[in-house]
Amino acid sequence: MTTPTAKTTPLDAFRRARRMWLKGEKISLAALADDLHIGRATLFRWVGNRDLLIGEILWSLYEPLYKEARAVTPGHGVDYVVGVFRHINMTILHFAPLRKFLHQDPEYALKMLTSSHSTLHARTVEVNTRLLKDEVRAGHLSPPMNIQSLSYFMVRIAESCLYSDIIGGREPRDEELEDACTAVRILLGGKV
Repeated sequence: MTTPTAKTTPLDAFRRARRMWLKGEKISLAALADDLHIGRATLFRWVGNRDLLIGEILWSLYEPLYKEARAVTPGHGVDYVVGVFRHINMTILHFAPLRKFLHQDPEYALKMLTSSHSTLHARTVEVNTRLLKDEVRAGHLSPPMNIQSLSYFMVRIAESCLYSDIIGGREPRDEELEDACTAVRILLGGKV
């Protein structure tokens, strides 16, 4: 292996891996290092292991979606939180690269998407908690339970709908996601 050139950066490695993931290509750190003309040790120093890299790729797709949902959803309180939840999860439900990722290696994909130790799951619960706290702080929401628990349950409800084909052998559907929105509304103490 050659040493990285001044032009090759950790961001180059991330961008190349992200493009590969979006195309549905399996990410091999050895192949990625070869492609970038850097040593494997350098790549590991830059991105960590494969799980960490894929976690960052998934987060790089989720975070802008979360920000978009917050920006375009009108209202406040229960309606606002449910609207943000709906926007994010409907988009995820119909995101073709994610569906392909799930079907290529279901067990690995579920681990990366839903494990309590995964980058994506932990950060999703964290930003959802922030959303709830913002609404409480603004006086628009008074949830009937602990905010951290509520946030965690909301994320798990979404995951059970989004990945129902892998978890329970049932194709995910828009109607089930609407039912999930109703469940979230109830958890938030809203009227159905």
